[in-house]
Amino acid sequence: MSENIKFAVIGGGSWATAITKMLCVNLSEVSWYMRNESAIEHIKAHKHNPNYISSVEFDTKKLKLTNDINEAVSYADYVIFAIPSAFLDAELQKLTVSLKDKIIFSAIKGIVPETSLIVGEHFHFQYDIPYYNIGVITGPCHAEEVALERLSYLTIACGDAEKAKNVAKNLAGNYIKTKITDDIIGTEYAAMLKNIYAIAAGIAHGLGYGDNFQSVLMSNAIREMKKFIRKVHKMKRNINDSAYLGDLLVTGYSVFSRNRMFGNMIGKGYTVKSAMMEMSMVAEGYYAAKSAYKLNQGYGAKTPIIDAVHEILYEGKNAKAVFKKLVDKLD
Repeated sequence: MSENIKFAVIGGGSWATAITKMLCVNLSEVSWYMRNESAIEHIKAHKHNPNYISSVEFDTKKLKLTNDINEAVSYADYVIFAIPSAFLDAELQKLTVSLKDKIIFSAIKGIVPETSLIVGEHFHFQYDIPYYNIGVITGPCHAEEVALERLSYLTIACGDAEKAKNVAKNLAGNYIKTKITDDIIGTEYAAMLKNIYAIAAGIAHGLGYGDNFQSVLMSNAIREMKKFIRKVHKMKRNINDSAYLGDLLVTGYSVFSRNRMFGNMIGKGYTVKSAMMEMSMVAEGYYAAKSAYKLNQGYGAKTPIIDAVHEILYEGKNAKAVFKKLVDKLD
């Protein structure tokens, strides 16, 4: 691998912070774009992000900080996007430089609302970037555990194995294990869908369902995910691999899961609006539930859990009543 490969991270949240931390272990310089100029000044002065996983301390000599997305993109060969999918299109509208000669990796776990596409497809269809220059970074991995330097695993997906290896090598470290796959579409859909299932797990917890039901819910969720992804992109994959099942489990059960937290509030009686206001971070599964439900009208996969979450979040139906019906559809 060439030592001259340059990386830029786009985003100022917890995942962007964690990815920048990983890259700084292996690279002498990383470009980091975030909108918040005061956060940039804080990092320069105090060596940590004031808003997300602030326990991570950076060697600021390694950071090329900027609030100009064009500067970050121009600098890099590999551009890693780590911002909520709901805000991606607005950020991309700021671009005046071309993405066509860049290698794009997404650490975003959601669907772009403006196009109803997963991020890789959005870059392909909207910006004419070939799939061999698009990749996905997925878990199971929470940014908070990266900050704590707890052993974590990442799966790097790209149609070009060499590019996947480049990213995997530069993210790997003493507590970060990486592997590669060519299932770009499947891993990205799995990363989107698991957030919906995590909301379902949170709703169940908020309603008072116990661990026994949670295990049945997650068992059904992985099978539902398999049916959905097979309809979208049929290829040989093992749904029990960590990029699919592992990511689902950590998002469904972890105390760090914002989607589970959001669902828990809904189960306890919060309105969608009040739950969103209570949280300081975006629950990607909220947007994903609408997109996945809409997509599945064309695919026709049997998805009772996605349907139930959609009914609660977008049709205003009572969570307790919806789950009472859902339990009879699970096995």
